[in-house]
Amino acid sequence: MTKRRPLIAGNWKMNGLKADGLALAAGVAAKLKAEPNVACDLLVCPPFTLLAGVIDAVAGSGVAVGGQDCHAKVSGAHTGDTSATMLADLGCKYVIVGHSERRTDHGESDAVVKAKATAAHAAGLIAVVCIGETLAQRDAGQTFEVNRSQLRGSLPEDATAANTVIAYEPVWAIGTGRVATPAQAQEVHAVIRAELAAIQGPAVAERTRILYGGSLKPDNAKELLALPDVDGGLIGGAALKVEDFWAIATSA
Repeated sequence: MTKRRPLIAGNWKMNGLKADGLALAAGVAAKLKAEPNVACDLLVCPPFTLLAGVIDAVAGSGVAVGGQDCHAKVSGAHTGDTSATMLADLGCKYVIVGHSERRTDHGESDAVVKAKATAAHAAGLIAVVCIGETLAQRDAGQTFEVNRSQLRGSLPEDATAANTVIAYEPVWAIGTGRVATPAQAQEVHAVIRAELAAIQGPAVAERTRILYGGSLKPDNAKELLALPDVDGGLIGGAALKVEDFWAIATSA
């Protein structure tokens, strides 16, 4: 089995003013500088207003920075949007696309997510492509079908293990306090990897990192991150506290 290096990614969502955000970034950077041999990659994705400051705050630490979204076009008449090229120009290495909150709040389809991920690749960014089922879909027994379908619809043609990370977000477990059991998480991650193998071949699927994104916290991180097909986490609330985020990183 290929040894995939875990990625612990913090999605700050719409949280953080300048002082707090820069202090949080500096705190994470200080932890990694003090313990550079931690067995995972670290990524923080602050809101757009903080990106430039956070990139400066973590410079030289090994912490990567990413955007929370991008537009599919390089430039143009798209008020309020930010292109992948702009993120790369700023110093970002990653961008999240297709987060369940974007799919829900902004009606983003798989085709839109695919176009954004393709733009991310063109700009030299690693796309974190999010997929996942709602509670209604899970209760209807559609979990596997929904994740396979979203993966096929959202994955760019040029996706590789080097430029793409998949994040599985059980929507019913985000911010609800409900967490998928380790068995549930592993089951879906295995289905996603099998679908990746069908699309791209077993070699690419074996090397692609699949993150778990459903309320990963210090107290459940060790168990979830030990699962064979869970290669890290896309973390919301726990990413807003240095100690919690670092505890998850060291669990990997």
